[in-house]
Amino acid sequence: MENDGLIWYALLWLSFGAGHSLLAMPAGRGLLERLAGRADRLLYNLIAAVHLALVLWLGMLLLGGRARFALPLPLRLAMDVAIGAGVLILLIAGRSYDPARFFGLAQMRAGAPDRAMVPETLVTAGLNGVVRHPLYLGLLLLLWGDARAPFTGATALFATLYVLIGIHFEERKLKRLYGEVYAAYRARVPMLLPRFWRG
Repeated sequence: MENDGLIWYALLWLSFGAGHSLLAMPAGRGLLERLAGRADRLLYNLIAAVHLALVLWLGMLLLGGRARFALPLPLRLAMDVAIGAGVLILLIAGRSYDPARFFGLAQMRAGAPDRAMVPETLVTAGLNGVVRHPLYLGLLLLLWGDARAPFTGATALFATLYVLIGIHFEERKLKRLYGEVYAAYRARVPMLLPRFWRG
C-alpha cells in the first residue's frame, strides 16, 4: 500500500519523540547521570542525534523515491524565502544561547552533571522578544520551505507535531525554573508566530 511508508515514518517519529521525552524526564536524566556522570548532557544529545539520524535515514528509504510535488512557481519562491528566513533566524537566535552548555561541553569542563549547573539567564531580548522560541521558528521555516516531496513534506509535518508537543513540556520546565518572570514573559511574547504575522 502506498500509505504504508508514511505510516511507518510516522511511527519512527513517534519513537523519537517518546525516546527523547523519556530521557528528558527526571528518571531519564537520572539514568543518564548514573551512566555518564558529568557527560550526561553530552550522552543525551548523542542518543538524540543518532536516533534522529536513524529516523531520517529510514524515512528516506521509505519515502525518498517518490516524485516531487508539482508546485507553482510563486509557491516555490515563497518556500525559498522561508528557507532563507529560517537560516537567518537560526543564525541570529543561536547567538543568544551557549552552545557549549547546550551540547554538554560546559558541564564536562565544570565537572558537574547537567542538573547541578546554575540555570542560564532567561533571554527575553533580541528575537526572543519577538517570539519565545525563535530557534524552533527558524527550524520550522527551514523544514516547510523544503517540503517539496513526500519525504520532506512528511518530515516537516512530523517535526512540527514534535516541536509543538515538545514546547508544551519545555514551557512547563521553564515556568518551574523562572517562576513569575517566565509567566510574565509568556503573557507578553507569542510562542512561535510574531504578532504582525497574526494580524
